[in-house]
Amino acid sequence: MKKIQFFIISIILLNSQHIISQEADTSKHTHLNEVIIKETLNSESIGRMPIMKNNVIYAGKKTEVILLDKTAADLSINNARQVFAKVPGMSVWENDGSGIQIGIASRGLSPNRSWEFNIRQNGYDISSEVFGYPETYYTPPLEALSRIEVIRGAASLQFGPQFGGLVNYQIKKGDPNKLFSIESQQTAGSYGLFNSFNAIGGTYKKLSYYSYFHKRTAQGWRDNSYYDIYSGYISVNYQVSKKIGISAEYSKMDYQSQQAGGLTDAQLKENPRQSLRSRNWFSAPYNVASVTLKYDVTDNINIQIKSFYSFAERNSVGFVKSITTKDSINPTTLQYNARQVDRDEYQNFGTEIRTSFKYKLLGKESILAGGIRIYNGNTNRNQLGTGTTGVDFDLTLTKPDYGRSLDFSTINYAAFAENVFQIGNRVKVIPGIRLEYIENTSKGYINTTQAGVLASNKRERQILLYGVGSEFKTSEKTMIYGNYSLAYRPVTFSELTPSATTEIIDPNLKDANGFNADLGFRGTLKDFLSFDLGVFYLNYNNRIGVITQNGLPFKTNIGTSVSQGIESYIELNLTNLLFKNDKYGSFTVFSSNSFIDATYTRWDNPVIANDPLKSIENKRVENAPNFIHRLGASYSLKGLQLSIQYSEVSDVFTDAINTELPNATATIGKIAGYKIMDLTASYKFKEHYNFKFSLNNLTNEIYATRRSTGYPGPGILPGNGRTFSLSLGVNF
Repeated sequence: MKKIQFFIISIILLNSQHIISQEADTSKHTHLNEVIIKETLNSESIGRMPIMKNNVIYAGKKTEVILLDKTAADLSINNARQVFAKVPGMSVWENDGSGIQIGIASRGLSPNRSWEFNIRQNGYDISSEVFGYPETYYTPPLEALSRIEVIRGAASLQFGPQFGGLVNYQIKKGDPNKLFSIESQQTAGSYGLFNSFNAIGGTYKKLSYYSYFHKRTAQGWRDNSYYDIYSGYISVNYQVSKKIGISAEYSKMDYQSQQAGGLTDAQLKENPRQSLRSRNWFSAPYNVASVTLKYDVTDNINIQIKSFYSFAERNSVGFVKSITTKDSINPTTLQYNARQVDRDEYQNFGTEIRTSFKYKLLGKESILAGGIRIYNGNTNRNQLGTGTTGVDFDLTLTKPDYGRSLDFSTINYAAFAENVFQIGNRVKVIPGIRLEYIENTSKGYINTTQAGVLASNKRERQILLYGVGSEFKTSEKTMIYGNYSLAYRPVTFSELTPSATTEIIDPNLKDANGFNADLGFRGTLKDFLSFDLGVFYLNYNNRIGVITQNGLPFKTNIGTSVSQGIESYIELNLTNLLFKNDKYGSFTVFSSNSFIDATYTRWDNPVIANDPLKSIENKRVENAPNFIHRLGASYSLKGLQLSIQYSEVSDVFTDAINTELPNATATIGKIAGYKIMDLTASYKFKEHYNFKFSLNNLTNEIYATRRSTGYPGPGILPGNGRTFSLSLGVNF
């Protein structure tokens, strides 16, 4: 891997010198102000973040902006494989064909409900509890988005606790040139799919607004995978004066989703559509609101205050025993066994105040941006309730108490700052710092006996993060970028709480910490080539796991992992290259590739450190593929667009020991790699109308991306086979 890194860095540097020599004359006239107003580096479906936006500095960081209106993807089912195709190295868990929850990760991290990313909507948190339980049960319908902003590596200084970076879903805004506009997209597809997206928006004098209502339902590709989801959103923006603007918004989502459960590996090969669980259901009602104040104090000083509040639930009911245990009628009572009921409630609120200040230093414009964050999160968790013997979604308890009841809370204060120093016309240096205070408290019981009652526990810590980024402009439209920043991840609620009466928690359990580093070369060449080539290094210390000590499970920090590799994105417009005009339409091809070496480098269990069968040292990190390749081609002429996409992902291990063969319950064992092709087509006619067609998994590949030990059902979880959809839309 080191040889590969050296090779790619050498190519980056050689190419940059070649471009410098070719375009030396034009580079002399580069000015900082010309770059700040440029939002993206190309007109294709992937762009880059500007130097600064909304008082957040993005210079020196690896960023991607997915422009949804230019992305060839099936948005009706939130197809993340297609949407994130041009973000190299993005792994996707594809067991949820409904698109309700998107599970993504990069650089060898776990895609479990995107918990290694800081997930936001319009700049504010939407995960369950960002410090204690950072899983994301809510994803807005992708048809409602204008863009998805992705920052990897050096996002910790601006956004706090994560190793993966930031994903920000940016919802559309009201048309500034119309009093009233309407958008409607109606989709029907295989296995009973019906998707309806309807939105209105507009601007009247100083007031603008946008609102949507969305509903999606289907029987699902697998048996017992019915779902019904609806969501809504409203935003209002009022420009009080030229310098002051205020906005408010509210999102709501609710759904019921039948969980088909896992299979054994043999059952997957025999018939991946089968399901042995018909009574498992999941629901997560979500409510999120925010208010934002923007104030341009002067031309050079800006303040933004964003406050947000969320109230959400996570509800599940089902028979969650091993897949080898039949969920059958009890021969004595002639009834089904009672199901397990688990319920969470999340209530979070916070405020972020961000400001920026532009000033002259040595004749060049520099930017200082920073702010403070105040956050309070609360989780009430009730688990192991005894439910009904029914088959429908029903959270009724047949016994008065839950088997486990816990209350968690988090208080967080943070202060952060970064500064862009402009050195000459080519170089920017961006140092940054962040100081965090985190306080976690927990209380409750893990079983109803006296021994299961937990004493109230409080953990406090202060964390200092720092880093530095840099950019070197090799030409007007190309640059070398690099960064290094510390990262961390607090111990989560589930890690602080025994999962069984016999489990022992290490009293000295530490937060995970480490760092991210990037080096890359990106930009555009004329109007036919867009690219981003880079290498990365992620060091993840104090990973938490369970070992056996004195015959009992002991939860502690087990060691260190390192992820390193290459990420490359290249998109070529062949018609612009060959014909210099669009007479024959536009034909583009892209290649998005990543090579990932994610390995455990240290094993902190002296009891079995010398046992090569049990040590994780030099083993691959679980859920980390060695490579992810996504290729595609697209042709457009007037209103017609045709696209094909190919995805190939290598095999992964699902445990740190790297168990090859699956166990009897299919909860561990290697998952084979897979190859998938997707087709999309769209046609816009008479200015306001469109027709869309999607054919997903063209070759009907049988594959899986994850194994589960609990919800949505123990066992290996198949991805969807071949499906299609037809859509008709209007936009006035």
